[in-house]
Amino acid sequence: MKNKIKNLSLAVALTAISSVSLHAAPPIPAVTVTVEGNTVTAFWNPVIGATGYNLYAAPTPSYSPISKIPMGTETDISVTLAVGDAWAIAVTSEDASGESAYSNIETFTVKSADPADATASRSAIISGTAYNVILATYEELATRASVLANAAAALQFDSSDSNLLTAQNAWRDARNPWEQSEGFLFGPVDTQGLDPALDSWPVNRTDLDAVLSSGNSLTVEFVSALDDTLHGFHTIEYLLFGAANDKTASQLTSREKEYLAASTTLFKNHAEALANAWRSTGENYVNNFATAGQSGSSFVSEEAALQELVNGMIGIVDEVGNGKIADPYSQTSTELVESQFSFNSLLDFENNIRSVENTYLGRYLQNDGPGLSDLVKRNDAALDTEIRNGISNSIDAIQAIPFPFRDAISDTAGRALIEAAQAELSKLQTTLETKLLPNVVNYQ
Repeated sequence: MKNKIKNLSLAVALTAISSVSLHAAPPIPAVTVTVEGNTVTAFWNPVIGATGYNLYAAPTPSYSPISKIPMGTETDISVTLAVGDAWAIAVTSEDASGESAYSNIETFTVKSADPADATASRSAIISGTAYNVILATYEELATRASVLANAAAALQFDSSDSNLLTAQNAWRDARNPWEQSEGFLFGPVDTQGLDPALDSWPVNRTDLDAVLSSGNSLTVEFVSALDDTLHGFHTIEYLLFGAANDKTASQLTSREKEYLAASTTLFKNHAEALANAWRSTGENYVNNFATAGQSGSSFVSEEAALQELVNGMIGIVDEVGNGKIADPYSQTSTELVESQFSFNSLLDFENNIRSVENTYLGRYLQNDGPGLSDLVKRNDAALDTEIRNGISNSIDAIQAIPFPFRDAISDTAGRALIEAAQAELSKLQTTLETKLLPNVVNYQ
């Protein structure tokens, strides 16, 4: 990471945050935290026009004292903390008009000083990934989807700029766990059609505007029957942010608010269905994957489960480099840019590679291992280092692309940096395809 600080106390006070009055002029960033051993990394999306960012921090459960850490123009920070440290953080952006409201608040606890587990069995790694990464990510998505639906409902009653900002921030918050789930698009998300229901793109704005101008009652049932491109993340994004991240509350029509309410409710239902499909108290797919190779599992062997994980990693690296980036870049078309309305594209790409990182390390938020890295490291330490470096280099290269991505595709300097990111993603994909996938089945 670009900014390394040792033994920095990270935290933010939940109650104090709500009582501090800040300007709401700059857009609000969305922050994500990952924990690997006792190394904590926070990263947030760049905000258009921002001249700087502030990290607010305080220990839990006391939530005191609060620290304000100016971050300049950095959009990430990596720190080393002591085992047992528990914190929460939030981020604000600044521009000439002042400081934004606080981002979402992320809490975490450092549970281990050593991210590697040299003794973890293959079954423990598969089970750990199932519970600590996949199920945990889907639970986070379901929670944030519910917050988004509530924020859209609030807009129905009070279409204020404040409520619109809250809803926009809730969309970004929900976007993070979803994009970090795209490294394991197997199981119910695929077989139950939940992936396209949640995240089909690009949006056909002509069809979407036709729905808005129709006389149909925009109920959840009606919206559910529409094509997948007419509900889910990007329909909600278009309604909340406008065509170019410039929507104001006064521009929201009654039809748009009606469409938002139905779409976010349907989105919440789909996210909850996905989490429930994996829950042990639901359809229990988590146990199906965790017990790979045992009687009753649809995964005939542990090797099959390991290959599923690696293929998921390969698939999303390929999609980011050769689809999400390449398609709009090669055609110089903003219409093909994912999350183009909110200018969230670069964070989407980064979160997709974080999904690879989470799967490989066996971590998500406060959950920490074991993961594939533990298996690879004890069989081929050089390959483990190569994969870790490939993930890190890919993330750094994505972060180097000028913001917003929809403008970078037509800018000479931006296009050069886009090509550099594609090169790093291609190297990572080759490593996963030629070195990890054929060998992981033999690792013990």
